[in-house]
Amino acid sequence: MKDRLWLLFILITVLTWGVWGAFSGYQIQNGIPDTVVYILWALSMIPCAVVALVINKGKFLHDGKSALLGCTVGLLGAGGQLVLFKALTLGPSYIIYPFISMSPVIVITLAAVFLKEKATRWQVAGIAVALVAILLLSLETGQEGSPVSGWLWIVLAVLVLLAWGIQGFFMKFANNSMDAESIFVWMALSGLVLIPVAWFMSPDAPEFFAAQTSAGTSFGCFGIQILNSIGALTLVYAYRYGKAVIVSPMEGLSPMVTVLLSLIILSVIPNPLQIAGICCAAFAMYALSK
Repeated sequence: MKDRLWLLFILITVLTWGVWGAFSGYQIQNGIPDTVVYILWALSMIPCAVVALVINKGKFLHDGKSALLGCTVGLLGAGGQLVLFKALTLGPSYIIYPFISMSPVIVITLAAVFLKEKATRWQVAGIAVALVAILLLSLETGQEGSPVSGWLWIVLAVLVLLAWGIQGFFMKFANNSMDAESIFVWMALSGLVLIPVAWFMSPDAPEFFAAQTSAGTSFGCFGIQILNSIGALTLVYAYRYGKAVIVSPMEGLSPMVTVLLSLIILSVIPNPLQIAGICCAAFAMYALSK
């Protein structure tokens, strides 16, 4: 049973992130600036970090090595979020999202080279099909009206791709010498440290929080963001018990849940590429779990 714990945790991540993705449009519809969303996401990490500490009976590794590894994982993830926000102001999301969705390729490569992780034939097939599914589920067929500003967005998108890919590798590497709970607490602390950066990145943030209607909107956004934080916590556990070459591609399949929920609850009809992505994702999840 313990050998299959990784599957339970990664399925929770896929579910929570998929639900988060389905309702994240609520933030945009209510005019919440991206940097404000980051701040609320960072704050939503706090209750999950408290839960992690309770599970670990208050134990928190804070020696030099643990702090370095924990901050590396946390800053790569949180820093990637901030860079992504900037990239989306300069370039089209229908190109940026499919591009950065390929970060599992980096995780798989690093884990195979440095951690000597191997996969069965079924799992190799699952990895290949999962990468196809991630790409199909991330593609957007409609183009946006906002103009593209130069080439800086490409550089920023590459930075996000590298940051999240390397984060996945270090999340697995840190689990070899740290408990998952300490890793997550360091992730939460790293996210909180970057709140001032997010605050000064957007002149709209002070104005948003000063508005009379901000309390209710912020509470709703916080409720959505905590789903992302719960998924991040279970992701750390998934890397603790499972191979990075398997966990990483399955992590990227959360858009499958988003598409299905959009179909069932929001009455949004998926396009042919998304339908193909769902079929590929279903096969990939079966193959990766064998």
